[in-house]
Amino acid sequence: MAVLEEVLQANRNYAESFGTKGSLALPPARQFAILTCMDARLDPAQYAGLKEGDAHVIRNAGGRASDDAIRSLVISYKLLGTKEWFVIHHTDCGMEFFTNSVIGNLLANSLETAVLGPDGFTDVGQGPGSEEGKYIHWLTIDDPIQSVVEDVQRIRKHPLVPANIPIYGYLYDVRSGRLIEVPEATTAGAAR
Repeated sequence: MAVLEEVLQANRNYAESFGTKGSLALPPARQFAILTCMDARLDPAQYAGLKEGDAHVIRNAGGRASDDAIRSLVISYKLLGTKEWFVIHHTDCGMEFFTNSVIGNLLANSLETAVLGPDGFTDVGQGPGSEEGKYIHWLTIDDPIQSVVEDVQRIRKHPLVPANIPIYGYLYDVRSGRLIEVPEATTAGAAR
């Protein structure tokens, strides 16, 4: 309950100084979108210089070009006018620390939170579990640079994505805060 009260208090403080933000336009003012990871160490507002109303930020585990992420990007463009997209993965991503079979087996044993140790994730739960995790493609990452390339290519080749939208590929370094271009991804995502 402590986290709940902290969040609600933070919201009360925020609402007190909300000012004119209620009149921000629906389309993003800077007309771009970022697809990035949900990792708590990443703050797109900070690393990309955003303020409220500037851009769409789409987040999921790994910042992967899942069907739902592409759905959001297409809505961002088609209905809300974004003209450029960024795919930004990061170093030391948790999606590198397991495979589809690892998470499927962990979930089959127990739905409780697993523990990450030097040898990977270990299930410390007592059950029950579910076999359903074995039927999900978790979009894990073998190589963070290659995953950026793959995701930019997947987005670029999607039949609902217009050829005139440039898609840039970057890797965020969690140790330095720098964005590192993945040239092969940016080349693959070039507007045509």
